[in-house]
Amino acid sequence: MRKVLSTLLILALLTSCSTDGGLDSMPGALVTTEETPGDKMGAFELPSVTANAGAQPSIGELIGAAPETLQIKDVIVGTGAQANASSTLEVHYTLISYSNGALVESSWSSNQTATFPLNEVIAGWQEGIPGMKEGGRRLLIVPPSLGYGEMGSGPIAPNETLVFVVDLIKVS
Repeated sequence: MRKVLSTLLILALLTSCSTDGGLDSMPGALVTTEETPGDKMGAFELPSVTANAGAQPSIGELIGAAPETLQIKDVIVGTGAQANASSTLEVHYTLISYSNGALVESSWSSNQTATFPLNEVIAGWQEGIPGMKEGGRRLLIVPPSLGYGEMGSGPIAPNETLVFVVDLIKVS
């Protein structure tokens, strides 16, 4: 029963409506495969993320103001099947809030992956995951407009910028 409730919570967090009104991809999103910690991106720095495949990631310090656009960084470039907009994904993920660095949710804590159709989750994932390959680890920094917006969702405060580290296990 606990496993079912945990899975439902994960899906609720990932599928809550965004307040972007269905806007197309935000211009200026960063895509890079460099593994240098704290890449400077203007008013903030991307946090470092451990590249320990198959193990829970560690996320470094969040420095500077939250970015206003989706930020994407491959920590580990996968070699398997590639995700696209209509894929169903099995992932491990960690989510922290940008405002205080607090852990919001982690599939690693329950040692249980999450499986869902990519087209049924927040816009930040719909824009930030396509192109990722199985075996990869990707950092996504999702602004409120591509996440849960003014409404927030459960433990996610209104207008919160979200920091996800996603390990792509399987694409189907």
